[in-house]
Amino acid sequence: MAERKSFLLRIDAGVLEGVQRWANDDLRSLNAQIEYLLRDALRRAGRAPRAPVDTPGDPNAPTGSDPLTDT
Repeated sequence: MAERKSFLLRIDAGVLEGVQRWANDDLRSLNAQIEYLLRDALRRAGRAPRAPVDTPGDPNAPTGSDPLTDT
């Protein structure tokens, strides 16, 4: 399992509320939603890590493929 690191994030209140609503809709925690969005942005930009990061035991963890965004 990849090492998990904590950090403080300063974010606009409106952006945070929007991401929280999105997380609720997707049945994810706010943290998992932010990580999902960052991973998706990295993948789309061609900057994703070479090896997929596996987080066993976290049902909200992003998977290697997403049928809604994969084309």
